[in-house]
Amino acid sequence: MATSTTKKKTTSKRKTTRRAKPKKKLVIVESPSKAKTIGKFLGRSYKVVASLGHVRDLPKSRMGVDIENDYQPDYISIRGKGDVIKELRKDAKNAKAVYLASDPDREGEAIAWHVSNILKLDDSEKNRVTFNEITKDAVKEAFNEPRTINMDLVDAQQARRVLDRLVGYSISPILWKKVKKGLSAGRVQSVALNLIIQRENEIRNFKPEEYWTIDAEFKHNREKFKAAFFGENGKKVSLKNNDDVQRILGKLDKNKEFAITKVTKRERKRQPQPPFTTSTMQQDANRRLNFRTRKTMMTAQMLYEGIDIKQGAPVGLITYMRTDSTRIASIAKHEASKFIHEEYGGEYAAVKPIKGKLPEGAQDAHEAIRPTSVFRTPAKMKPYLTNDQYKLYSLIWSRFVASQMTPEVIDTMNVNLQQNNVDFRASGSKVKFAGFTKVYKRGKEKDNLLPELKEGDNAQMISDDPAQHFTQPPARYTEAALIKTLEEDGVGRPSTYAPTLDTIQRRYYVRLVSRHFEPTELGEIVNTIIEKQFPDIVNAKFTADVEDKLDQIEEGKQNWVRVVDSFYQPFSKEVSTAESEVAKIEMKDELAGMDCDICGAPMVVKMGRYGKFYACSRFPECRNTKAIVKDTGITCPKCGQGTVVERKSKKNRVFYGCSRYPDCDFVSWDKPIGRNCPKDGHFLVEKKIKGGTQVVCPNGDYEETPQK
Repeated sequence: MATSTTKKKTTSKRKTTRRAKPKKKLVIVESPSKAKTIGKFLGRSYKVVASLGHVRDLPKSRMGVDIENDYQPDYISIRGKGDVIKELRKDAKNAKAVYLASDPDREGEAIAWHVSNILKLDDSEKNRVTFNEITKDAVKEAFNEPRTINMDLVDAQQARRVLDRLVGYSISPILWKKVKKGLSAGRVQSVALNLIIQRENEIRNFKPEEYWTIDAEFKHNREKFKAAFFGENGKKVSLKNNDDVQRILGKLDKNKEFAITKVTKRERKRQPQPPFTTSTMQQDANRRLNFRTRKTMMTAQMLYEGIDIKQGAPVGLITYMRTDSTRIASIAKHEASKFIHEEYGGEYAAVKPIKGKLPEGAQDAHEAIRPTSVFRTPAKMKPYLTNDQYKLYSLIWSRFVASQMTPEVIDTMNVNLQQNNVDFRASGSKVKFAGFTKVYKRGKEKDNLLPELKEGDNAQMISDDPAQHFTQPPARYTEAALIKTLEEDGVGRPSTYAPTLDTIQRRYYVRLVSRHFEPTELGEIVNTIIEKQFPDIVNAKFTADVEDKLDQIEEGKQNWVRVVDSFYQPFSKEVSTAESEVAKIEMKDELAGMDCDICGAPMVVKMGRYGKFYACSRFPECRNTKAIVKDTGITCPKCGQGTVVERKSKKNRVFYGCSRYPDCDFVSWDKPIGRNCPKDGHFLVEKKIKGGTQVVCPNGDYEETPQK
């Protein structure tokens, strides 16, 4: 019997092993938009994530500074950042390497240090990368040269944070006890508030002085031109009143020509301004674009962090926007020179571009603010930008390109005319070469041409126009003017201007009226206490000295603990004195002298966040309130019995009426100034114009020189 053998089929299982994904390098930045831009440059071997700003800070509920232990700060994780920190730790654990790419300044260095601490990274590791612009080349170059965290920068930021906490958490409780809850004080904000109130006091104490001018029209060979009275016998003479004017006019012979006694022709060069620093950008954006400081910085941040211009990865259009330097990298200068040669011609390109003067205390750590490429003109970028981004980018681009161009050349002509020892002077100018103004004009400028005159010629006066004027008080601070003053005084640094101005407005210490700062009653009360009890805090020079010491910490020349201690020891004594000396300011309810028009109960004067207002004494049963009208002290021009008061319309617009309303129905949108028009006797008003005010006659036949 044949035996059949069956071959057993065997199936062998192939053992497959999954290849582990290669670990990526982790890059941590502050914002998602910055992460998105950088991620596109670095490629797939990198993972770029955002910390969403600071991850640790001092606690809000207490001082958080151990004064007895070398002022050591007690940092805690910021509330709401738990999930962010958890994700960062998870990503770091799975990463091949970790890089900290926060902004290249004190604040950015501190963020990197805090993140490093939370992730328990090695302090000696070169994992810090910084770049002044977010472009592909700049980012890749930065990753080729990582460094360790700069502890001098960290200590400078830490010292500022501790100082601000010591000041704020020491003075604020005194203000809460003595004035009202919710008030605060700070080093830089107290100086800013004090400057605004000093200016307000100057305005209140100002006494206008009368003066006159005489403008005249002349004719020479059928050509007309204007000149103004200068003086007598070649010496400047001031006209203080109408009698002085009549004396001068009485010396003139209408039938006699004036002699041209002197003609001076000169060529004047006007240099371009250097490229923007943070403060000059904020000032120019405020003046030209009417941008608030915070808006300027937010818009600049977007331009820096990256804009999608439909060329692959988003690209940063400007360099880092927090800087006090006007320095420009050589590569940017060469690119600008090439652009100017191609676009405008070689005669417009400066051989030695203007170098700006650094403000006192400036660190010069970064370049000026400039476009990352001048060939990305505003016109080319416009389709990819919002309206605000386009306006600010145009301003930055124009200012930078202009700074690399030749001066504007102006032919000037000054003419002296004399008759009977009375001197008039005429000035004319004409642009000979546009230079940098091809791209960056400083305002509306036009030629003021004079006829071709020479010494020995004669000219006939065909009309004279004497005008009465009054000296004007100094103008209230705009945001631009306040930043300029703070910078000139050495108070604050590029990163502090915007938050300082924001804080004094949020605390209702000041308000912006027609783009000018006015202190509130609350602001004046707070300033009075700080000025008396903490004179160093409102002293600009003292605050500037503290800023200098912070800069020295950054440079490794000072120890941060010693700097803080030298400030705190005398300051703590002032705090102790203030706690016992400052009497509680009772915000007592004054009787308003009128009854509530809803319930008939007496109205009282209460203190609110914007100052005083009328409220019903039966509050909260009756919630009737009214604004308190501001008495200007000017006699009503209609009835002559009441005074002009400032009121607000239902739409919150300021207007002026009579205190005797409804018996007198006088009303004006513009503020009467207590003088009448010299031409028709109508009352004059102060009209708000762009950049200042101007005294005018409402009938339109008289106006005085605008005041800024």
